[in-house]
Amino acid sequence: MTASAPEVLRLHAEDAYAHELAALAESDKHPRPAKWNLSPRAVLTYLMGGEANGVEITPKYVGESRLMEVAVATLATDRALLLIGVPGTAKSWVSEHLAAAISGDSTLLVQGTAGTDENAIRYGWNYAKLLAEGPSVSAMVESPVLHAMREGKIARLEELTRVQSDVQDTLITILSEKTLPVPELNTEVQAVKGFNLIATANNRDKGVNDLSSALKRRFNTVVLPVPDSLEDELSIVTRRVESLGRSLGLPDVPPALEEVRRVVQVFRELRGGVTEDGKTKLKSPSGSLSTAEAISVVTHGLTLATHFGDGALSARDVAASLVGAVIKDPVQDQAVWNEYLETAVKKREGWKAFYAACREVS
Repeated sequence: MTASAPEVLRLHAEDAYAHELAALAESDKHPRPAKWNLSPRAVLTYLMGGEANGVEITPKYVGESRLMEVAVATLATDRALLLIGVPGTAKSWVSEHLAAAISGDSTLLVQGTAGTDENAIRYGWNYAKLLAEGPSVSAMVESPVLHAMREGKIARLEELTRVQSDVQDTLITILSEKTLPVPELNTEVQAVKGFNLIATANNRDKGVNDLSSALKRRFNTVVLPVPDSLEDELSIVTRRVESLGRSLGLPDVPPALEEVRRVVQVFRELRGGVTEDGKTKLKSPSGSLSTAEAISVVTHGLTLATHFGDGALSARDVAASLVGAVIKDPVQDQAVWNEYLETAVKKREGWKAFYAACREVS
């Protein structure tokens, strides 16, 4: 049974932002590549924010506009797009919104893992039909990539470097020849105009399954950096927490903005190995301390405040989830965290309650 929209925990981008996409499509007067729902200019506005027909277009990506221009332009060519960055740099988020804006469908997704096989990229079989009638079109089970080829849509492949090299190589024919042989049926599937692929990869996973030079040539690579400033990262965290909070029935973030700011500052300082003012060098813990993890910490804190507090996010709520995010290694990270609390947090004006709360749970 399919859940109705209000019951869905997380709407797809094309559903959650349908009003923005509709407004952009209505006001879009620029040329559109074949099968694109919006022009490249309108896709960029959808990603970076703006206005269309009196409708506010909320920014989906906070950062350099040029990076998004390159990403959108790549998808209008015959080259695939590879988004690379450290964990939490919005690779999957950008990928989803690009597919939603261009194809109106972000669901043609392959999640790459060590267990992903070629069928996830090519096709499989309905074995009951296969045994009953032999190889046939009706017995064939299309992969999301194959479906995108037939329909002229954008396919997505998450964590490309986590799939085995032989599975990666399956993409070479698809991306170079824009066709997929089906030898069992003595035929092939040719991609129609509009088809392309967005893949994501983690900088920290470079050594898992390196990409061959042949496959790299089929991609145009865009590196997504961590947010440049505390204000940029704070904007990302508050927007995403507000969105998640609405779906979970949590209180709004703005009344607790200072607590959110503290979380973001702690993450940036520990991640960068220096305090925000540049005066004190710090040791970094073993975890990535990504923007995505900061979003999770704040959301968890708001959940504690809602169900076990007075509904307002406090230092105590934040500390309870923050410590667990920082301390992944109970020995090494604990020492780093203790040193950070004593050298940076303890002496900071206005952070007394935060220091005490962190000490309580540490």
